[in-house]
Amino acid sequence: MSNIVVIVGRPNVGKSTLFNRLIQKKQAIVDDESGVTRDRHYARTDWNGINFSLVDTGGYTQSSDDTFEKEIKRHVNSAIEEASLIVFLVDVKSGITDLDFYISKMLKSVSKKVVLAVNKVDDGLHLSDASIFYKLGFGDYFPISSISGSGTGDLLDNIVSHLDSNNSDDNSEELPRISVLGRPNVGKSSLINSLLGEDKNIVTEIAGTTRDAIDSRYTKYGHDFIIVDTAGVRKKNKVNEDIEYYSVLRAIRAIENSDVVILLIDASRGFETQDQKIFDLILKNKKGVVLAINKWDLIDKTKFNTKEFSEKIKEKIAPFIDINILFISATEKLRILKVVDEAINVRKRIASRISTGELNRYLLDLIQQTPPPSTKGKFVKIKYITQLPTKKPAFVFFCNLPQYIKESYKRFLENKIRSKYSFTGVPIQLIFRKK
Repeated sequence: MSNIVVIVGRPNVGKSTLFNRLIQKKQAIVDDESGVTRDRHYARTDWNGINFSLVDTGGYTQSSDDTFEKEIKRHVNSAIEEASLIVFLVDVKSGITDLDFYISKMLKSVSKKVVLAVNKVDDGLHLSDASIFYKLGFGDYFPISSISGSGTGDLLDNIVSHLDSNNSDDNSEELPRISVLGRPNVGKSSLINSLLGEDKNIVTEIAGTTRDAIDSRYTKYGHDFIIVDTAGVRKKNKVNEDIEYYSVLRAIRAIENSDVVILLIDASRGFETQDQKIFDLILKNKKGVVLAINKWDLIDKTKFNTKEFSEKIKEKIAPFIDINILFISATEKLRILKVVDEAINVRKRIASRISTGELNRYLLDLIQQTPPPSTKGKFVKIKYITQLPTKKPAFVFFCNLPQYIKESYKRFLENKIRSKYSFTGVPIQLIFRKK
């Protein structure tokens, strides 16, 4: 990504609203509460045929003892270092504040193009008020309203005029998407930071630090995919803040938009009810899944072993037990690459195709040996099977009486397919149609 545009400003000037406006998606969380955006938030977009990556950042503060604000400031500085161009966003209704002057001084110290955008200019009165921002020393400014979209077209025209017009789309939208999901404070961000080899996502001991789903590109050891850090999913009765609610929605959307989900479990707490609910949600969306047991380095191995731990989990997730369970430590980087390898293998299994001839040679013989049980004196005859040309593995069984196929027999057929072909970690769908 050679064209990176970063939005910078003090808290609550409308950075996330502008971010959503420019990418034309409600991707970043927007709330009246100051300090909602904590991590760097990336999105790929284009204007007039020029592609660029847009980055939303947390509100920049001058000095604070708050843990989050220190981390936010570090991340903003990191984003500025990555930037090809910086959009400095200010608020016309608040006028120039001491913090605006502080940020402007900081931005002038870096050798990056800065475009000044004055937000919340919704009428003629505020338009005249915007002239005060010449004092910041960036020359011409762009009066905009991120809510209505007024002036954002001119802003975008100016932004892309300073970018590399030869920059081509890197097709990142077509890359495999692997999300890391789990309860709050299970180690999702730590795992991703260890994999990437940098502190890209904020990590603290406070549960709920990550609120948005954060995309990062992983290009190591022959792999190339998008890995997504998500907000911790907690029980509904514990979701008290609107912000937390939207974070859960983002996590659910991350599942929907993923090819494979790495479900991270805290070894010290075991596989709890909320883990089960997340697992069921992954299966409901028919996504590939890898179970990774984190913080295994902290477990007393005289009391627990991997075999017993795995068996207890499989008892809870039955009947879908065709899944690999890996024991890792994100902070110690213990077996974390195996998680990546397994996720990629699951992705390959999702894309695998079995010919109609092969399916029928294998399954029809088994069905003849163990036919569907009769119902009300009626006998089901399965005539042939084929795999649908869908992104998710689905098999159609054509038969005379599909309504009489019992769930137990469906599980029998699924288990036979899994025993013959490699679909570990992949939910498969069996469809019975009349023929």
